[in-house]
Amino acid sequence: MAGQFYPAAAAALRRDVGAYVGAGQRREPYLGGICPHAGYMYSGATAGVLFGRMEVPATVVLLGPKHQWGGADYAVWPAGAWRTPLGDCPVDEKTAAALLAASPLLAADEEAHRGEHSLEVIVPFVQYVNPAAAIVPIALGPMTLADVHALGAAIAATLKPRLPGVAVIVSSDMTHYESAAAAEKKDRAALERACALDEEGLLAAARDLDLSMCGIWPAAAALVAFKALGAAGGTVLKYTNSGETSGDYGHVVGYAAVAFA
Repeated sequence: MAGQFYPAAAAALRRDVGAYVGAGQRREPYLGGICPHAGYMYSGATAGVLFGRMEVPATVVLLGPKHQWGGADYAVWPAGAWRTPLGDCPVDEKTAAALLAASPLLAADEEAHRGEHSLEVIVPFVQYVNPAAAIVPIALGPMTLADVHALGAAIAATLKPRLPGVAVIVSSDMTHYESAAAAEKKDRAALERACALDEEGLLAAARDLDLSMCGIWPAAAALVAFKALGAAGGTVLKYTNSGETSGDYGHVVGYAAVAFA
């Protein structure tokens, strides 16, 4: 999605990500976080807050939604590398294989990732903060509650022996195309449940409030994993919406950066 969601030129991309991330901040060894995946002009600054404060480890497991049909429902990109203008970001093939072995829900599948932006737009942030880091991209379609619990448990069991060398980043925007006031009310309720590590409460909020959070299922599975990995809770580092860029506060998309430790 270079040239669409973020600059296609390496120098421009490095400049923009560097500005979003900032410099000289104390970095924390978070277990992971949630950050948005819109075009950088809209959500780059929000994603940058998380990556500006996060100590990016050797491996980052990326959980994101599928915005399109095709490929496996729960798809792991198993090998090779993802290329951005900043260079190739390798896939941690051992961790990918371990996750596939730990969960019968997951399938090794590249097709589900093709044309999907939700994880790709996070990769330059990973590369900028830790150029040596590897990724494990996982694209998730709609899930049952049982699958949320099973996948979250499998992720935690796989990653626990690898701590502190691994983190989980969920890629998700929040409410879509409502007024800024309505979006923030819904999003704050959902984020409260997320920060409390309450995956069932998050899903209930999504149902009861008709919340159009595109990464609701990846977020719920990650909350299960974070709890099993010993997280105390989450912290909202930044919340904003697309109206801050477009000037249209009647039809916004909400963006949040959340850290879990």
